[in-house]
Amino acid sequence: MTHRQSALLSGVGNTRVGAMPEASCLGLHAQATQAALADAGLSLRDIDGVICAYSFVEPYPMLSSVFCEYMGIQPAVTFSLQLGGATGATMIMQAAALVEAGYARHVLCVTADNRLSGMSRDGAVAALAGFGHPEFEVPYGLSIPAAYALVAQRYLHETGATVEQLAAIAVQHRAHAALHPDAHQRTPITLDEVMHSRTIASPLRLLDCCLISDGGAAVIVSAADTAADLRTPGVRLLGAGQGHTHEHLIAAPSLTDFGCKQAAARAFARAGVTPAEIDVAEIYDSFTITLLVELESIGFFARGEAGAAAAEGALGLGGRLPCNTHGGLLSFGHSGAAGGMFHVVEAVRQLRGECGARQVRDAELAFVHGDGGVLSAHCSLVLGRA
Repeated sequence: MTHRQSALLSGVGNTRVGAMPEASCLGLHAQATQAALADAGLSLRDIDGVICAYSFVEPYPMLSSVFCEYMGIQPAVTFSLQLGGATGATMIMQAAALVEAGYARHVLCVTADNRLSGMSRDGAVAALAGFGHPEFEVPYGLSIPAAYALVAQRYLHETGATVEQLAAIAVQHRAHAALHPDAHQRTPITLDEVMHSRTIASPLRLLDCCLISDGGAAVIVSAADTAADLRTPGVRLLGAGQGHTHEHLIAAPSLTDFGCKQAAARAFARAGVTPAEIDVAEIYDSFTITLLVELESIGFFARGEAGAAAAEGALGLGGRLPCNTHGGLLSFGHSGAAGGMFHVVEAVRQLRGECGARQVRDAELAFVHGDGGVLSAHCSLVLGRA
């Protein structure tokens, strides 16, 4: 049954993304917050709800409380949320529920980390190793890239998709990032460069993998009746949904069928729209294979067809489904939970027509999807012009 939600995404902001050794984790939170407040035409005193995520560099057990103290605010509602790459989208889902239930009027959802400058390579690897099952995966050296490589090997075997098609996704994302002034990597790349970058976990090569970046992003979710107080009309959350099939890959019921299917179906049903109606998609892309699998599970392409479509330009600005128009995690950047929130920020800007050279013409409906762990946790959002 269709259930039209009424919450507005009233303000969005992001920091520059890349190497920022001068910025702390909390400082990045503050920068993103100030940008979102300015975008919405609100001040800190208007914020009565705060949702934070988590940080590997500054792992406070109650990051939201620390952030509020840092900013000098005492909201009516605050908590932190941790769902890996699905965190950003889930924060929006939770914030909408808060404003629709009347617990808050303006909920700040803020994410940031400085993993590139604030952690050593060994520290980052050690932190990410915690995603593996402590008894059945970690002792055998299974890394996150290796786990996604297992998914890739199985997907390529079942569908006949090729590594060249995976490479086409990386090339297209870099072309989009080249049009965004805040992106971590803007230098164009070619299929040959992707195919000859060093192997990380076969068949995935270096340029099939997301970046590690410093950066932050924030989104303010407001009650519908605050529209007159906002600088812009805002963007409506039409529907949201989650789907979860496993935490550890050893427990996954399939290596090619994941909870993104259920998450998207629930979001589309709640919004009362279909995948065919979506004008622009911002979908989690921790690896090229992540996006390929999710595009089909969500329903944008038939089984085994997304790779060929990507190679033919379907995900470009003038294609059938413009996707990750900011460059995604592969090229815009990946700063922990902020990685998924960058997708939300871009979707809002696309619907407001603010993206300049990377603007999708007449975009009215946007789809956002976040994926945490090894295709473990999923949250989908359907957004529409207010």
